[in-house]
Amino acid sequence: MINRLVLENLKHRKVRTTLSALSIGFQVTMILTVAGLSRGMLEDSARRAKNVNADIWVKPPGASVISLSGPTMPEKMMAWFREQPGVQAVSGTLVVPLTGITTVTGLELEEFTALSGPFRFLAGGPFQGPDDLMIDSWYAQQAKKKVGDTVTFLNRDWRVCGIVEAGVLARMMVRRDRLQYFTNNANRVSQIFLKVDDPRNTAAIISALKKELPDYTILSIEEFLSYFNPNNVPALNAFIWVIIGLAVVVGFLVVGLTMYTTVLERTREIGILKALGAAPADIMNLLARETILLALGGWLAGILLSFVSNWAINHFVRASLQSVITYDWWPIVMGISVGAALLGAVYPGLRAARQDAIEALAYE
Repeated sequence: MINRLVLENLKHRKVRTTLSALSIGFQVTMILTVAGLSRGMLEDSARRAKNVNADIWVKPPGASVISLSGPTMPEKMMAWFREQPGVQAVSGTLVVPLTGITTVTGLELEEFTALSGPFRFLAGGPFQGPDDLMIDSWYAQQAKKKVGDTVTFLNRDWRVCGIVEAGVLARMMVRRDRLQYFTNNANRVSQIFLKVDDPRNTAAIISALKKELPDYTILSIEEFLSYFNPNNVPALNAFIWVIIGLAVVVGFLVVGLTMYTTVLERTREIGILKALGAAPADIMNLLARETILLALGGWLAGILLSFVSNWAINHFVRASLQSVITYDWWPIVMGISVGAALLGAVYPGLRAARQDAIEALAYE
């Protein structure tokens, strides 16, 4: 009987029910999108780092492991690393931020190729002139660039000489010496990659290097990739919790307003139920069931919308942002949406449960 009342009440007010569910759905989408972005971007960064094919990663003192930029170290350090036992190849890059999270990477192509292997060119080829620029296929698609076009940054026009397959090192790459010159980083690099002659000796080589360079961050590729986790990015976790907090507030207000209006409209109905013997708990139960159905409907709508946002991000701005579907967050956001909705229904429910039956029946 109660379930039928709940369904009929929701069906009777189709527009309000749909808008309320969609409002809850938007908060679900917001949380899932942020979670998908954080994980997608970290996974993409880890994939590009892994495909460099290095065994050891070196960062200068004071540099964050997964920072976009930061302190640099002398380029001559590469010559020292080449002299160390067990080190087969060495390459260094300079990473310079441009706007937001967009960066450009400077490298010496022959040096990097000796360590990582050749880039796979989808169009064009390697550097020919001093201001040539290599871009990956994702950036080319997003920026609508082809070989021969120019890209402007650092107050210069750079000519696209080649488009490479996405997934290795960076989106935009220029000659290291030119990037050093235009950013006042002469003979400096941001990170150094090492290739060892026998991967089984990686731990021993790292131990020996750390004794000589105790202030430097020296990690195996496995250790380095383990840092690409949202738990290792405090600011990212804080941002996710801010979004969750906003979502809870939105859910609370939407459901609170919806249920309060519903109680006002159904004053006579509540009076009839009480006259027929319904206890305050029965009235609360009725509204709670409606609230849960609204929240679950909004949760399902939010999941569907998250697939749309995931597709849009990966289709239109893939070079800047990457998103994945975070299935493990589905039960979490369900709990958040239902909890926020029930919280918003508390006051309207108590108001309905306390209504006097006689006054409710006389309500116009």
